[in-house]
Amino acid sequence: MLLPYYQNNLIEAGCDEAGRGCLAGPVFAAAVILPTNFYHPLLNDSKQIKEKDRFLLRYEIEKHAIAFAVAQVSHQEIDEINILNASFLAMHKALDILSITPQFIIIDGNRFKPYQTIPHQCIVKGDGKYFSIAAASILAKTYRDDYMQQLHQQYPVYNWQKNKGYPTALHRKIVLENGFSPYHRRTFRVSY
Repeated sequence: MLLPYYQNNLIEAGCDEAGRGCLAGPVFAAAVILPTNFYHPLLNDSKQIKEKDRFLLRYEIEKHAIAFAVAQVSHQEIDEINILNASFLAMHKALDILSITPQFIIIDGNRFKPYQTIPHQCIVKGDGKYFSIAAASILAKTYRDDYMQQLHQQYPVYNWQKNKGYPTALHRKIVLENGFSPYHRRTFRVSY
């Protein structure tokens, strides 16, 4: 059972990203402020939900959220600053365009670069613990999937409508046979 909030004294936004482990395409992030009484029986970590249900949840989240925003950082910038920093940047961009400035941020994961002077809490597997982080994971994932579907129209050989840029065995095989597309990431540095 997911929890409605981490704390209830301040306006709280949940943040998550999608596409961190991909070979191609941008990383997307979302920030979501939900009403404290928000509930949906299907809402969970986006990886635990069927694709059709993710899009149904996106509609429900966008309809009921107090505020939400989705942002992306390109594959070129990922190569320049590394995927960890790009994930933080995408979350900051999403927070920048929220129509309401949160007073507290909860983030999926164990690391985050502080945003302005707003207090935050990192929560490992937070997308399976708190509604607002789960909602952010749904928005980031569905918007990124839509984007990769569009890129698939330009480069159908890479099968992005199915693998969404993730390093499946077939995707890796296609890259070995056809080389990189202009949307493939070129660096895969580990960040500590």
